[in-house]
Amino acid sequence: MSKPILYSYWRSSCSWRVRIALALKNIEYDYRPIDLFSEESKNNAEFVKHNPAKKVPTLIINGLSLTESLAIIEYLDEAYPDPPFLPKELDKRAYSRAIALHIVSSIQPLQAISIHKMLNEKEAGYGDFWCNHFVTRGFDALEELLRKYSGKYCVGDQLTIADINIPSIIYNAKIYKVDMSPYPTLVRIAGTLEEDPRFQAAHPDRQPDAPKKN
Repeated sequence: MSKPILYSYWRSSCSWRVRIALALKNIEYDYRPIDLFSEESKNNAEFVKHNPAKKVPTLIINGLSLTESLAIIEYLDEAYPDPPFLPKELDKRAYSRAIALHIVSSIQPLQAISIHKMLNEKEAGYGDFWCNHFVTRGFDALEELLRKYSGKYCVGDQLTIADINIPSIIYNAKIYKVDMSPYPTLVRIAGTLEEDPRFQAAHPDRQPDAPKKN
């Protein structure tokens, strides 16, 4: 069986989630960078064959071409069940999914790199204002969810699909200068995840297509 291939962009939040999931499942893979700001890169024939939408992440695994980060993560959890990304308890499974979906559908799309870039091109600084506003609004609700359900991690003391979505949104919140002081539970959990070597390996700065720092 050939090694899985991940088409990824270093700063893509969606790609970051999948890199974390692969690390947690201890799955080695080949990294194929796709520059989201390069039409030539996005129109790479081999990449487009696997994902006509020309989006990352795209994971080639077990003869399958998988797209959309949460769909990929759920596939990995079902195909490689150890360690599990969902608790055994039905209520905790629902809470884990709810937190993940809140981040993926209610926060992330409104502060995506492409949205930020487009709005700043329309009016200098407006993209920064927009992203700060919607991340803050999303974090208000996220903090309340975490206060209800968290233990060491987002839902109790088990790493779940919810935690996989935390690092990328925290990273972007720092870029958009979001005041984190109202969100102590979120900050605590993010700090715990930052100490995990598997999460560290998935960080954008550790990816081969990340800009080199002086």
